Amino acid sequence: TLWDLAVAEVEKRENAEGDGEGAEVSEKSVLFVGSKNGGKTTIILRCLDREEIPKPTLALEYTFGRRARRHNTPKDIAHFWELGGGTSLQELIRVPITSSNIRAFAIVLVLDLSKPNELWTTMESLLQVIRSHVNKILTKLGKTNPEVAAEIKQRMWNNLQKDHPDYELVDPFPLPLVIIGSKYDIFHEFDSEMRKIISKTLRFVSHYYGASLVNNVIFLADRCQLDFFPPVFSKSVALDHSRPLFIPAGLDSLHQIGPPPASESDLGKLHANTPLELWKKVFEKTFPPKSSSDLQYTKDPAQDLQYAEYEVDVMRAQKNEELDQYKRNASKTWKEMDFGLD
Repeated sequence: TLWDLAVAEVEKRENAEGDGEGAEVSEKSVLFVGSKNGGKTTIILRCLDREEIPKPTLALEYTFGRRARRHNTPKDIAHFWELGGGTSLQELIRVPITSSNIRAFAIVLVLDLSKPNELWTTMESLLQVIRSHVNKILTKLGKTNPEVAAEIKQRMWNNLQKDHPDYELVDPFPLPLVIIGSKYDIFHEFDSEMRKIISKTLRFVSHYYGASLVNNVIFLADRCQLDFFPPVFSKSVALDHSRPLFIPAGLDSLHQIGPPPASESDLGKLHANTPLELWKKVFEKTFPPKSSSDLQYTKDPAQDLQYAEYEVDVMRAQKNEELDQYKRNASKTWKEMDFGLD
C-alpha cells in the first residue's frame, strides 16, 4: 500500500546514512484522532518543529520525524498518522494499526472543548472502533505469538498499581492513550459550572481508560519535540478545574474526581450498568449530543481547490455530464415501460 511504501522509504533513508552502525534505532507510531477541526494537524506540526500553515485533513495522512538521541547515533523515527473528518472516516483506523507495529503504537485523542455537545459522541465512537480493531489484532497474535499478546495486555495495567482503590472499577485502553482538550481559550470563557462538568467528565473518562489528560496543548507539543509520543510525563499533576488540567495516567482516582455532577435524586433515577455509562447519562443531560449525521464530514475532496488537476477535472466533468444524461434517459425509459400489471 501507499503507507507501506512511505514506511519503507523512511527505513531506506535511515540505512543510507550509515552512521552509528550497530546502535539500536527506536521506532514509534502514533495515531491522532478526534474532533473535526480540533487542532490535530497543528499539534503534529509543533511536535515536528515545522513552520507551516495547517491544511484540512481530508482522510488519513502520514508524516514522520527523525531525531538523534546523541551525537553520531542513528536517528529514532516517529511515524505520525492523522485521521481527518472527525468520526466520518473511522474505518480507516485499521490502516495504520497493524500486528507488526502494535507494540510501539500510541493513540492521541483530541477533543474540541468549545463543542461539548459533540464531545462524548466523538470520544466514544472513535475509541470503540480503535478498541475493536486492536482486540482483533490481539486475538490473532494470541494464536501466532502469544508472548507478545500477553505483553501488550499486561502493559494496559502498568500505569495502575494493584493496590490502587479503583483497580477493579476501571477498564484500561489496550494502547497507550493521551486525551487532549483543545481550544482551551474558548472553553475558558464558559460558565464556571459548565467548565467544572466538562473537566470532571474528562478526568473520569481518562482515569477509566488509563489515559493521560492534558488541556495545555503547548506543554504537550513542546514535550513531544523531545520524546515523540507517547510523551514522558513527570509525576506532577494539575487538578484545579479553573486552570488547564494535567494528569498523567494512573495518578488520579475516583475519590479525587468525586461523583458525577448531578443531584442524588437525579442519580437515583438513572439506570446504568457501568460507571462509564452513568457518567455518560449525566454528561449528556447537560450537553445533549448532536445526531451522528451532524458530525459527518460532508465536503467532497474532489471540489477542494488544493487538489485541482486540469486534465482530471475536465474528464470528471465529462463523466458527470454523461451520468446526468443517463439518469434523464433512464427516467424517461422507466416511465414509458408497460409492466403489464393490469
